[in-house]
Amino acid sequence: MLVGIVTHNRAGILPKAIQSALSQGYPNLEVAVFDDGSDDGTPALKADFPTVKWHRSDDTRGYMEGRNQLMRTASAEYYLSLDDDAWFVSGDEIAVAVDYLQANATVAALAFDILSPDQPLPIVRGEPRPAAAFIGCGHILRIAALREAGLYIPSPGLYGSEEKDLCLRLLDQNWETHLLPGVHVWHDRSMVARNLWEQHQSGVCNDLAFALRRCPLPLMLMVLPGKILSHLRFAVHHRLLRPCLAGVCLFLRHALAVWRSRSPVGAATFGKFLRRSRQRS
Repeated sequence: MLVGIVTHNRAGILPKAIQSALSQGYPNLEVAVFDDGSDDGTPALKADFPTVKWHRSDDTRGYMEGRNQLMRTASAEYYLSLDDDAWFVSGDEIAVAVDYLQANATVAALAFDILSPDQPLPIVRGEPRPAAAFIGCGHILRIAALREAGLYIPSPGLYGSEEKDLCLRLLDQNWETHLLPGVHVWHDRSMVARNLWEQHQSGVCNDLAFALRRCPLPLMLMVLPGKILSHLRFAVHHRLLRPCLAGVCLFLRHALAVWRSRSPVGAATFGKFLRRSRQRS
């Protein structure tokens, strides 16, 4: 089991994520940190955690490439991705997740139940169930299935839609994504090294790129315009019109390249994914 933490300029909060993983007590647990070009005190933390494997890129490549790099070189069967501002709540989350994956050979992605400052109340653990996708700050993946699916695929923006793109591709290859209700990871949503304007712009762009790249014809002719209208309505309501429009423009600038990389999933797969997306997570 490999726990991977990709980080950038969060030396103040990163130790809590690392210690949370080390405290799980799961046997044969390896913890690795991918330092994505940090220029704060992150490199100095290596001395505080001698059992952790540290990887570093001198330039910033983005967290998707960091995750891909850790999974490409991993010898473990499972990869647990933990954000640098996230940590486990109870102490047995890894054991619960691995037991479930070992008992369910068709499950390739397993989502933890995420708590955050705007959703802080834990729930009682319940029966695992199918989900459309996982939330990136805390999840566990079957590495062989991920390599088969092609790991994370770059999009024009740095943030957004990479998890659902991966889960959709897995579903198209008959792999499942499940949620563990009540098996919690806390996501602190640190504002350090986070630009909300850029995140929204990128999220809009990548969501449109996701539809163009994966949605089968002729469904795409309805889904793509519908997504644009949905993003505009949300932006107007939440006073995010400028980054939303910037995201649409970014998508249009890259639309031809995305079209050339187009690899749609089957219509039945996309329909199943949409139905799961509408279910309460």
